[in-house]
Amino acid sequence: MIFHRLAQQLAELERRGLRRSRLVRQSPQGPRIVVDGKEVLAFCSNDYLGLANHPRIVQAAIEAASRYGVGEGASHLLSGHSAVHERLEAKLAEFVQMPRALLFSTGYQANLGAVTALAGPEDAIFSDALNHASLIDGVRLSRARVVRYPHADLGSLSGALAESDARTKLIVTDGVFSMDGDIAPLPAVLDLCERHDAWLLVDDAHGFGVIGPEGRGTPAHFDLRSPRVVYVGTLGKAAGVAGAFVSGAAEMVETVLQRARTYIYTTAAPAMLAAAVEASLELIREDEWRRERLRKLIAVLRGEMREGERGLAPSDTPIQPLVLGASSEAVRASAALRERGILVPAIRPPTVPEGTARLRISLSAAHSEQEVLRLAAALHEVCRSGVATQA
Repeated sequence: MIFHRLAQQLAELERRGLRRSRLVRQSPQGPRIVVDGKEVLAFCSNDYLGLANHPRIVQAAIEAASRYGVGEGASHLLSGHSAVHERLEAKLAEFVQMPRALLFSTGYQANLGAVTALAGPEDAIFSDALNHASLIDGVRLSRARVVRYPHADLGSLSGALAESDARTKLIVTDGVFSMDGDIAPLPAVLDLCERHDAWLLVDDAHGFGVIGPEGRGTPAHFDLRSPRVVYVGTLGKAAGVAGAFVSGAAEMVETVLQRARTYIYTTAAPAMLAAAVEASLELIREDEWRRERLRKLIAVLRGEMREGERGLAPSDTPIQPLVLGASSEAVRASAALRERGILVPAIRPPTVPEGTARLRISLSAAHSEQEVLRLAAALHEVCRSGVATQA
């Protein structure tokens, strides 16, 4: 009976166009990848700066693996915290111009750990409606009182903060929203934090390395400097490696270290990954041309796909969503592109709200202008042919 129920649930997902499947990549990450033995032009990776295969980063990992091995064997608080981890934390803090940083094995763990360490049952969390699942899950696990305010609605947020008598108030928001590509209005949100004595946690998974001077993220983009900011940066996207970090005031970071279960009870990530991130940080800082290339490619795509046409959403970031509405439309459009040798994922509920299924186009500095033009031409063809709108 229980297996029959699971089968029914899976069949319902299939019927609604919501059942997901995995691609098996047979090549390194890059603008062109091999899937099922066939090379495709890929716009589905968060490797925004094209660093995932950079030889300097690869060599740094190899050298660290030769010296430190490939596993840490313990959590950071036992014997898993190496000299490479310690050095990287200092470099990350310096890079984002904050007093201290704390490494996590994944961005999901960083968000869960930071939120649950800073807020509990006597506190209140104010969460943007379009926040990433890791923030949402952290909020749930905290057992704090939750106010979910409409996306970027400062009026609603201000009113909710004014009404709250919580011991601690924590606002959590993406820096760059992962499915829409828009940037949170951080200066105004931080102003509300000052007025209502609140923390501001910014999940900058899609901003770190891409946005702001030297790629230092969305707070740097707005020139925000405040001890109220809890900055979460991800190292598996623009940085091209793996892991994440929480940075900010020294007392806040120490609190996260002492209280975050996702930090305390997790084996430390291999030192070779920390060494790879060190090399990546140097490239992020040095290679301004990568961000310049991204800006140019964004302009090229948006010039070819007029804003508003077929639901192309406003975005100045490498995340370029083409909103199609129904899940079936997004799936069919993605399949039609795949037939043309182009890989763009269909994003469906619950990842995005009902009625906003989309193609999520991810641009990388590793793409060429010709490849972006090829994508735009294929999108026009798919839309004109009605492949994406068949009943």
